[in-house]
Amino acid sequence: MNHDTYTWSSVHDAPVRELFPGIRLRPLWAGPGGAKAQVLEMDPGSAWEGVDVHEPGPEEVFVVSGTFNDGDRDYPAGSFVHAPAGSSHVPQTTSGCTLFVFYPEG
Repeated sequence: MNHDTYTWSSVHDAPVRELFPGIRLRPLWAGPGGAKAQVLEMDPGSAWEGVDVHEPGPEEVFVVSGTFNDGDRDYPAGSFVHAPAGSSHVPQTTSGCTLFVFYPEG
């Protein structure tokens, strides 16, 4: 097995950037064409400021822990959400959550 081409990162070592009060982004990987993987941590009672529009491509979310709400419904831990390009939502949580977010096209 050849691991020379693998890229590895740890969420605990990833730089933390506060996007909005109580919402932190930890970038894990960035690839060609703008693809990226990141962890989003949302404290209880936090909400995105404004509407999150998925451009230029889709957004894929896996709820690692807690309960995520997209402004329309709740997604408990273990849920996977695929949001197509051009769709939008208002990320929020009442209980707090951790999300793995993947943008296959940037």
